[in-house]
Amino acid sequence: MSIIKVKFFARIREEMGRAEDQLDFRHGLKVSDVWNWASGDDEIPEAMLVAVNMEHVKGDPELKEGDEVAFFPPVTGG
Repeated sequence: MSIIKVKFFARIREEMGRAEDQLDFRHGLKVSDVWNWASGDDEIPEAMLVAVNMEHVKGDPELKEGDEVAFFPPVTGG
C-alpha cells in the first residue's frame, strides 16, 4: 500500500507533537484532507505555507501516490 509522507516544521511541529507522520494514500486525496487528518481542522490556515515534493503549492491540489506534504508556519522577519 502506498503512503503519503507528512512533515511539520517549526511551531506547527511543536503543536502537532511530531516532526513527521504518514498516512495511507487513497485516490482523490487532497492537501486539505491531509491537514484535516493531522490537525482535526477543516481548513488550512490562510497564512500557512504548504509544499508538495519540496515545491510550494497554492490551493488544494490532489496528491499522487508517494507524495510528500510539508506544512510550514508563515515566515516573518525584518
